[in-house]
Amino acid sequence: MSLSAMPAGTGLRVVLVSKKAVLTLPDDSLVLTPATITISPISGKIESITPAVLPRTAFPSSATYRDYGHKVLIPGLVDAHVHLNEPGRTEWEGFATGTRAAASGGVTTVIDMPLNAIPPTTTLAGFEAKLAASQGQCWVDVGFYGGVIPGNADQLLPLVEAGVRGFKGFLIESGVEEFPAVSSTDIALAMTTLKDTPTTLMFHAEMIPPISDSVGDAVQQSLPPLAPHGELSSYNTFLESRPPAFETYAVEEILSLAGLAPDLHLHIVHLSALECIPLLRKAREEGIKITAETCFHYLGLASDTIEDGDTRHKCCPPIRSQSNQDRLWEELSADDSCIRTIVSDHSPCTPELKLLPEHLQHVDEDAYYQPNMHHSDSGIDMTLPKSESSIETRLVPKVEGQGDFFAAWGGISSVGLGLPILHTAATNRTAHGEAAPDLVDIVRLCCQATAKQVGLSHRKGALKIGMDADVCVFDEDEVWTLHMGEMRWKNKCSPWEGHRFRGRVQETWLRGRQVFQLGGANAGLVGREPIGRAIVERRTE
Repeated sequence: MSLSAMPAGTGLRVVLVSKKAVLTLPDDSLVLTPATITISPISGKIESITPAVLPRTAFPSSATYRDYGHKVLIPGLVDAHVHLNEPGRTEWEGFATGTRAAASGGVTTVIDMPLNAIPPTTTLAGFEAKLAASQGQCWVDVGFYGGVIPGNADQLLPLVEAGVRGFKGFLIESGVEEFPAVSSTDIALAMTTLKDTPTTLMFHAEMIPPISDSVGDAVQQSLPPLAPHGELSSYNTFLESRPPAFETYAVEEILSLAGLAPDLHLHIVHLSALECIPLLRKAREEGIKITAETCFHYLGLASDTIEDGDTRHKCCPPIRSQSNQDRLWEELSADDSCIRTIVSDHSPCTPELKLLPEHLQHVDEDAYYQPNMHHSDSGIDMTLPKSESSIETRLVPKVEGQGDFFAAWGGISSVGLGLPILHTAATNRTAHGEAAPDLVDIVRLCCQATAKQVGLSHRKGALKIGMDADVCVFDEDEVWTLHMGEMRWKNKCSPWEGHRFRGRVQETWLRGRQVFQLGGANAGLVGREPIGRAIVERRTE
């Protein structure tokens, strides 16, 4: 195998070598092989790849040469589902903190969701506000999605021209009033508007089915979709309130309209229910261009072990059973899988909005404290009452509803943790003879396919000549435990706290420049200022 001859004049170059690297061949297949990768830090591109470890003596003394031994070189991950929330809810997360967390986990590109920022990215003006807020803050490259809401169909094509990577709409209320759910009429209008455009139309696929045991007309105000039957602090009560039928009903609705735009790429975000798989498989067999993603938390967490009151685990759709998780893993391992990508759906909030029980609360000196933020989730008004606690004390106020899965805000923080989560779970499954992707498959699911999903496969998601020199250095064998202080996102609240992982990112390179080194100064961030860029090129693929 020969990928390239060594170019002349390799003096001012960066050379990365390893006995193990996941390379992309000219036909876009992936291979695990020794490799020497030569990078131009000026262009930020990969200039040559040799499928062997070349010695230091093969290069001029002026070249930067790094030999990683048995540590694995893989492309920087492309996390195609991240909520950065800035501007408007920057106390939940922001560009600076969200992207530094991404960099620490080998993620070199994140795609920002159109909510929960204020304004949302549903208009050209909203997109411009988002871009302005991102300037000078990003430690990795950032692309953007637009949103589909009732009444904004005239904004979709201008947003395409401005460089958004795709669009997302909700078939159930999102929990924030500035991003309402769409009807079938809205979906049809979005499909016909975008049908001849290279983009991806994505859906939060939960929908209220015609179930008799509901709260009647009140569901239109996004009250709890199903009346809870049990303790509100019991995860099982919450799980039963959002059954798999919510997801299958929504998928069926989307598929019923797909004929309006037969060439448009449709996509289901954060698929959790195994019951959706046969629906999607059948649709793909019939020629409908639809794919799905699942998330790290659906593959690494299961409802069977969630303790009462541990609202860190609340998300929508919910984390389901271990048997459901097993079926997701099996689908990922199938050659014709309908689940093409894995993402974080990093959806943080302030710890106060999680309504954590006292034994799970932490004092965090870096946290932003704002107790009176108004929002709703699962139909519950979650405005917290006034508290005597001051911003200086950083104490979480004691309020009614702690541990209530219906009142707590839904969302899980995990950006930058995906590689350890997947590698750990896959290693454990393989040891027990269960289906699981290997490291090459993880690159396909989290780098190559996610880049393709957002129209960036011409420059992101692959170790290949001419691509952006985005590189993750991964130690497959390091065993470590995630503690609160190692969370680099803004609010250090996550169900992954205390989990033991096998495999850890050691370094991250963005366009030929090192941006993260584990154990280094400044929390591992390399350089005096962030070098990430906003990706605003018009999508062509």
